[in-house]
Amino acid sequence: MSGREQQDVKRRTVRAVASLVTLACLALSACGGSSDDAFAAATTTIAPTTSSTTTTVAPTTSTTTTTTTTTTTVAPTTTTSTTTSTTTTAPVVQETEPIAPPADAYGAEPLVQMGSIAIPKLGVDMAMYEGIRLTTLDYGPGHWPGTALPGQVGNLVVGGHRTTKHRVFRDVDQLIAGDQIIFRDAGGEHVYVVNRVEIVDPTAVWIVDPTPTATATLFACHPPGSTAQRIVVFADLAA
Repeated sequence: MSGREQQDVKRRTVRAVASLVTLACLALSACGGSSDDAFAAATTTIAPTTSSTTTTVAPTTSTTTTTTTTTTTVAPTTTTSTTTSTTTTAPVVQETEPIAPPADAYGAEPLVQMGSIAIPKLGVDMAMYEGIRLTTLDYGPGHWPGTALPGQVGNLVVGGHRTTKHRVFRDVDQLIAGDQIIFRDAGGEHVYVVNRVEIVDPTAVWIVDPTPTATATLFACHPPGSTAQRIVVFADLAA
């Protein structure tokens, strides 16, 4: 290539480069900014980022149920017990109490028959009534209220006349130990055996006291026709 040609190539090259620079400047001017703005747009700058993370932990309610099982093991116990039973039949004391001697000996009272009384040795066999007032004894021997009934445990007390009306107990002073006194009622026949005869004062009310065994007590005035003392016959229920 000649020197002229080489110079022409250089000139053409310079002109082409100048044209490219001019086009580039026109393009950047269309974006409406300066070259500095273009640089700013073309360059991505990442600003430091501060990240604040807030973690909210909800309060947790924990319920713990503890079940405790207690097992008690009781060893079997074998107890050998030897019982010696002794049966004792004790006499039963009557539960009732005799009434007090009536203040109105001649007062009226209901006439209630409660069986009969017989004294074979004396030939006595009469109806017996409930009550000890003289108005009742006029009909026959009377059972002292509150004392034992025939055949029962306790003291069966009966009063009667010696000299008036029927004179059922006129000869009770003739009774001795071993003689019989027989009571009959709805429960049957009850035989008592005389153990003794005593003379006591009119104030001896102990003769009507309850007894721990089945006994009978007959009483009447003494001597016959007088109230100075009392004659009392004591008897026990025959076995």
